[in-house]
Amino acid sequence: MIKKNNLNSIKLIQYYNLINHNLIYNNKAINRYKKDNIQISTDKANNLERLKKSINLIKNCSLKNNATNMVFCDGNPKSRIMLVGEAPGANEDKEGLPFVGRAGALLDKMLAAIDLDRKKVYISNIINYRPPDNRRPTDEEIKRYLPFITKHIEIINPKILVLLGSTAMNALIGNEVVISKMRGKWIEKKFGSCKTSVIITFHPDFLMRQPAQKKMAWIDLKMIRDKKV
Repeated sequence: MIKKNNLNSIKLIQYYNLINHNLIYNNKAINRYKKDNIQISTDKANNLERLKKSINLIKNCSLKNNATNMVFCDGNPKSRIMLVGEAPGANEDKEGLPFVGRAGALLDKMLAAIDLDRKKVYISNIINYRPPDNRRPTDEEIKRYLPFITKHIEIINPKILVLLGSTAMNALIGNEVVISKMRGKWIEKKFGSCKTSVIITFHPDFLMRQPAQKKMAWIDLKMIRDKKV
């Protein structure tokens, strides 16, 4: 029989093998673009379409004017788990989907470590258009797009809301403390009619720059895995 400590060590090693910062996991690529025919309620579908059109109708926005595509969402709109990141990068702008670059590949492996994938979660960003040179969105840009992501959360109505990085944390929680002091705990939050349990963790892009923090991210992932939804 494998002792509990040894079993935990094995799981941690498996996790590190999945998310090593060189993004060399195995020879089998994950297809993030394959879509299943997911049936959702007419109301939810209509609300999502109206929200997307509202974002597309934004006027006098330099982000929108300089972007190739709006990046609205990916994943399963029926999921009880929603992930929110910062903003699209160059790859996301090109594809029109969130988290499709190197950070997206790492996110896929993080999800796989707790038996999730893009068919089982729903993903969006605070900002729907790429900031030039992948810079951090300004406070004014975040303020302008905040009503849209807040409405987006309300429509999806997740039981678990995962905020990836400090930009998402500060925008949606309104807390200016450093992310290391906020991650790894559950926060009950309401977005319109949606009551959800929020957890904050590091953005995959940060983890690629600071691989030592993957140990902390693993703790957060296990909390998500073990949460009853």
